[in-house]
Amino acid sequence: MPETRVEVPEMVMLEILSKLPVKSLTRFRCVCKPWCSSFQTPHFITKHHRNNLHNNNLNLLLKRCQGNTRDDIYYFSQLSIEKGQNFSAQHNIHLPFFEDCWYAPVVSGPCNGLLCLHDADKVALWNPSTREFKTLPQSTVQRPPSVDSTSFGCVGIGFDSQNGDYKVVRFVTNYFEENEDEGLMGDWNHQVELYSLKSDSWKEISVPGVQPYGSPLFNNYVNGFYYWQAIGDSDYLILSFDMVNEKFSALPLPEFGGSLAEYYLELLDFNGLLGAIIYPREGTDKSFDLWVMNGSWTKQFSIESLPRVERPLGFWKNGELFLESSDHELVLFDPSTRELKSLGIHAYQETMQIITYVESLVPINGRSEREELIIRRPAGDASN
Repeated sequence: MPETRVEVPEMVMLEILSKLPVKSLTRFRCVCKPWCSSFQTPHFITKHHRNNLHNNNLNLLLKRCQGNTRDDIYYFSQLSIEKGQNFSAQHNIHLPFFEDCWYAPVVSGPCNGLLCLHDADKVALWNPSTREFKTLPQSTVQRPPSVDSTSFGCVGIGFDSQNGDYKVVRFVTNYFEENEDEGLMGDWNHQVELYSLKSDSWKEISVPGVQPYGSPLFNNYVNGFYYWQAIGDSDYLILSFDMVNEKFSALPLPEFGGSLAEYYLELLDFNGLLGAIIYPREGTDKSFDLWVMNGSWTKQFSIESLPRVERPLGFWKNGELFLESSDHELVLFDPSTRELKSLGIHAYQETMQIITYVESLVPINGRSEREELIIRRPAGDASN
């Protein structure tokens, strides 16, 4: 009996392929040229990312320092998300690009699966799913004449949906030394510069009337806007940047009944809305309040009196909360059972950061991790 050959329509095949992980698609690039080309189209990349979002296919990176001081080299660990593996570290990832920096790379994002890493004047984009890494070019924005030194501050990453462009915004401070002979006082001024992935270049944009501060503990990019905590003339507020129109605006903080002298406030993306998690600075038994901005600030929920925890690190799929314990161990709190589970992963005090991201095929016109000498090593055990 002759074999019956079934032809699967191309659109159906691509629909099936768009549901697969990046690792599988990378292998399938070699199957045939049309598949390889299809995986690089904006339509397929968007479809693939939306499928991952819809299915809540989250991945976990842990940034940490395991030495005896905060100055030791930081690295990333890819955590297992398989059931029964207790979020054990699978691979440790070392980025040579940042090893000679003053501090660990600050992580901004993710934005559609991309991370922005920065330290001092160094900025890079990283897609941990495709393992592509791009060092951004040095800024060509002109500094004021007679500037003595320049420092680089807060950074944010986002997506301009109108132009299909990924952008990085960076705050710069220029310092001028005191010169008694010329009657000049020590002074400083600010600049803001914006990088476009499409043009692979920086430009200067208008400076807002307030200054952002701090390094984000959570992802501060939410639906086309990046957010920072900021200081105005007489109060604290939230500064936002619209990636499409390239404009800044200000929002109030939640009226939570306390002061920032008594409480920490961390901004985050909570289910596609701007959120703020608030918890006390003092004490080893901590309570956490989550506020959400949806036209106005409303308190979403509270987690009361968790023993021997230092700070929150991020939410997981079903509302569980990753935390750093007083022993500087990664723990997971389940609000439905109030169970606090030790995960056996340690780091130097307050150096842990959880990065939750969805896999993405977004290209960044960079180089492979291998070309950048990025090292991925098996972790060996959960504490490595």
